[in-house]
Amino acid sequence: MEKLFKIYVYGDGDPPLFHYSKSMGILGIEGILIHQIEISKFRTRDPGKAHVYFVPLSVQSIATYAYVRHNRAWSPLQNIARDYVKLISTKYRYWNRTLGRDHFILGCHDWTPTISHGVPDLYKNSIRVLCNANTSEGFKPSTDVSMPEIYLPDGTMEGLIGGPPPSERSVLVFYAGGVHGYIRQVLMDQWKDKDPDVQIHEYLPKGMSYYGMFRKSKYCICPSGWEVASPRMVEALYMGCVPVLLKDHYAKPFDDVLDWSTFAVDVEVKEIADLKKILMAIPHERYVEMQKTGIRVRKHFEVNFPPKRYDVFHMILHSLWLRRINIQLHDISE
Repeated sequence: MEKLFKIYVYGDGDPPLFHYSKSMGILGIEGILIHQIEISKFRTRDPGKAHVYFVPLSVQSIATYAYVRHNRAWSPLQNIARDYVKLISTKYRYWNRTLGRDHFILGCHDWTPTISHGVPDLYKNSIRVLCNANTSEGFKPSTDVSMPEIYLPDGTMEGLIGGPPPSERSVLVFYAGGVHGYIRQVLMDQWKDKDPDVQIHEYLPKGMSYYGMFRKSKYCICPSGWEVASPRMVEALYMGCVPVLLKDHYAKPFDDVLDWSTFAVDVEVKEIADLKKILMAIPHERYVEMQKTGIRVRKHFEVNFPPKRYDVFHMILHSLWLRRINIQLHDISE
């Protein structure tokens, strides 16, 4: 892939709606990856040599700069994507050649799937790189790419990587966060402030460090909120805490090549009442091996400037590459 893969970025459109997205905050990975793709060695200026074509719209920017507050209509936002696809399909031959099958969009904002629905061929055919990788809402693992939501408080991984060994982790499991969605509500109803081994909090108690608790805990709860994506999954991997995924219909990032069962625990919503029992039943040797595997695989979720081999940028491109090699190119006009 590193020697062959080429991406063509359509140059049409102006920032901030195109070629730009904020790189800070919990959606910042969208802006980081858009920028890294635009300056990448994988980018080609010759569309005839490209394997995939990047449609460089930013749903985060659309939500920030084009959304009119309290307007519940999706069509004005979808029209931005629709007009852009109409432009490139009229100006270039590449979209029409495959009806968008070798094109991709990238978005971490929750609205990205809905925006893509406004362009039927973009939704049905194109590769969508989404943080909101919810299979019950149309995410297609064979075609789409699950992108991890990554929060870098200061814009880099400084201070986020690393934690103590298993022997120095005194808390069984930890979670703190707002009650966003029914899964978190069930978690709170069952466990909030009820067991010293199961540190579940809606609001972080005074004097307690959020990242400090990640580093004190063996397991860290990573529940869905209003949508399936959450930065806690990557935060847990960064700090050596085994992720416990409480997510319905979530397509895990990079599961083409990563065996998530070796470094994370899946718990179904119906099993939340048995959370402590489930975690306590995992043999210590098994937990230690999962923790070590998590440390080994976290390089695939790291954000580097510039990108490094095997990091999240390269993993996203590898996922695109895997989906692109299954596309049969032909000119539909022939």
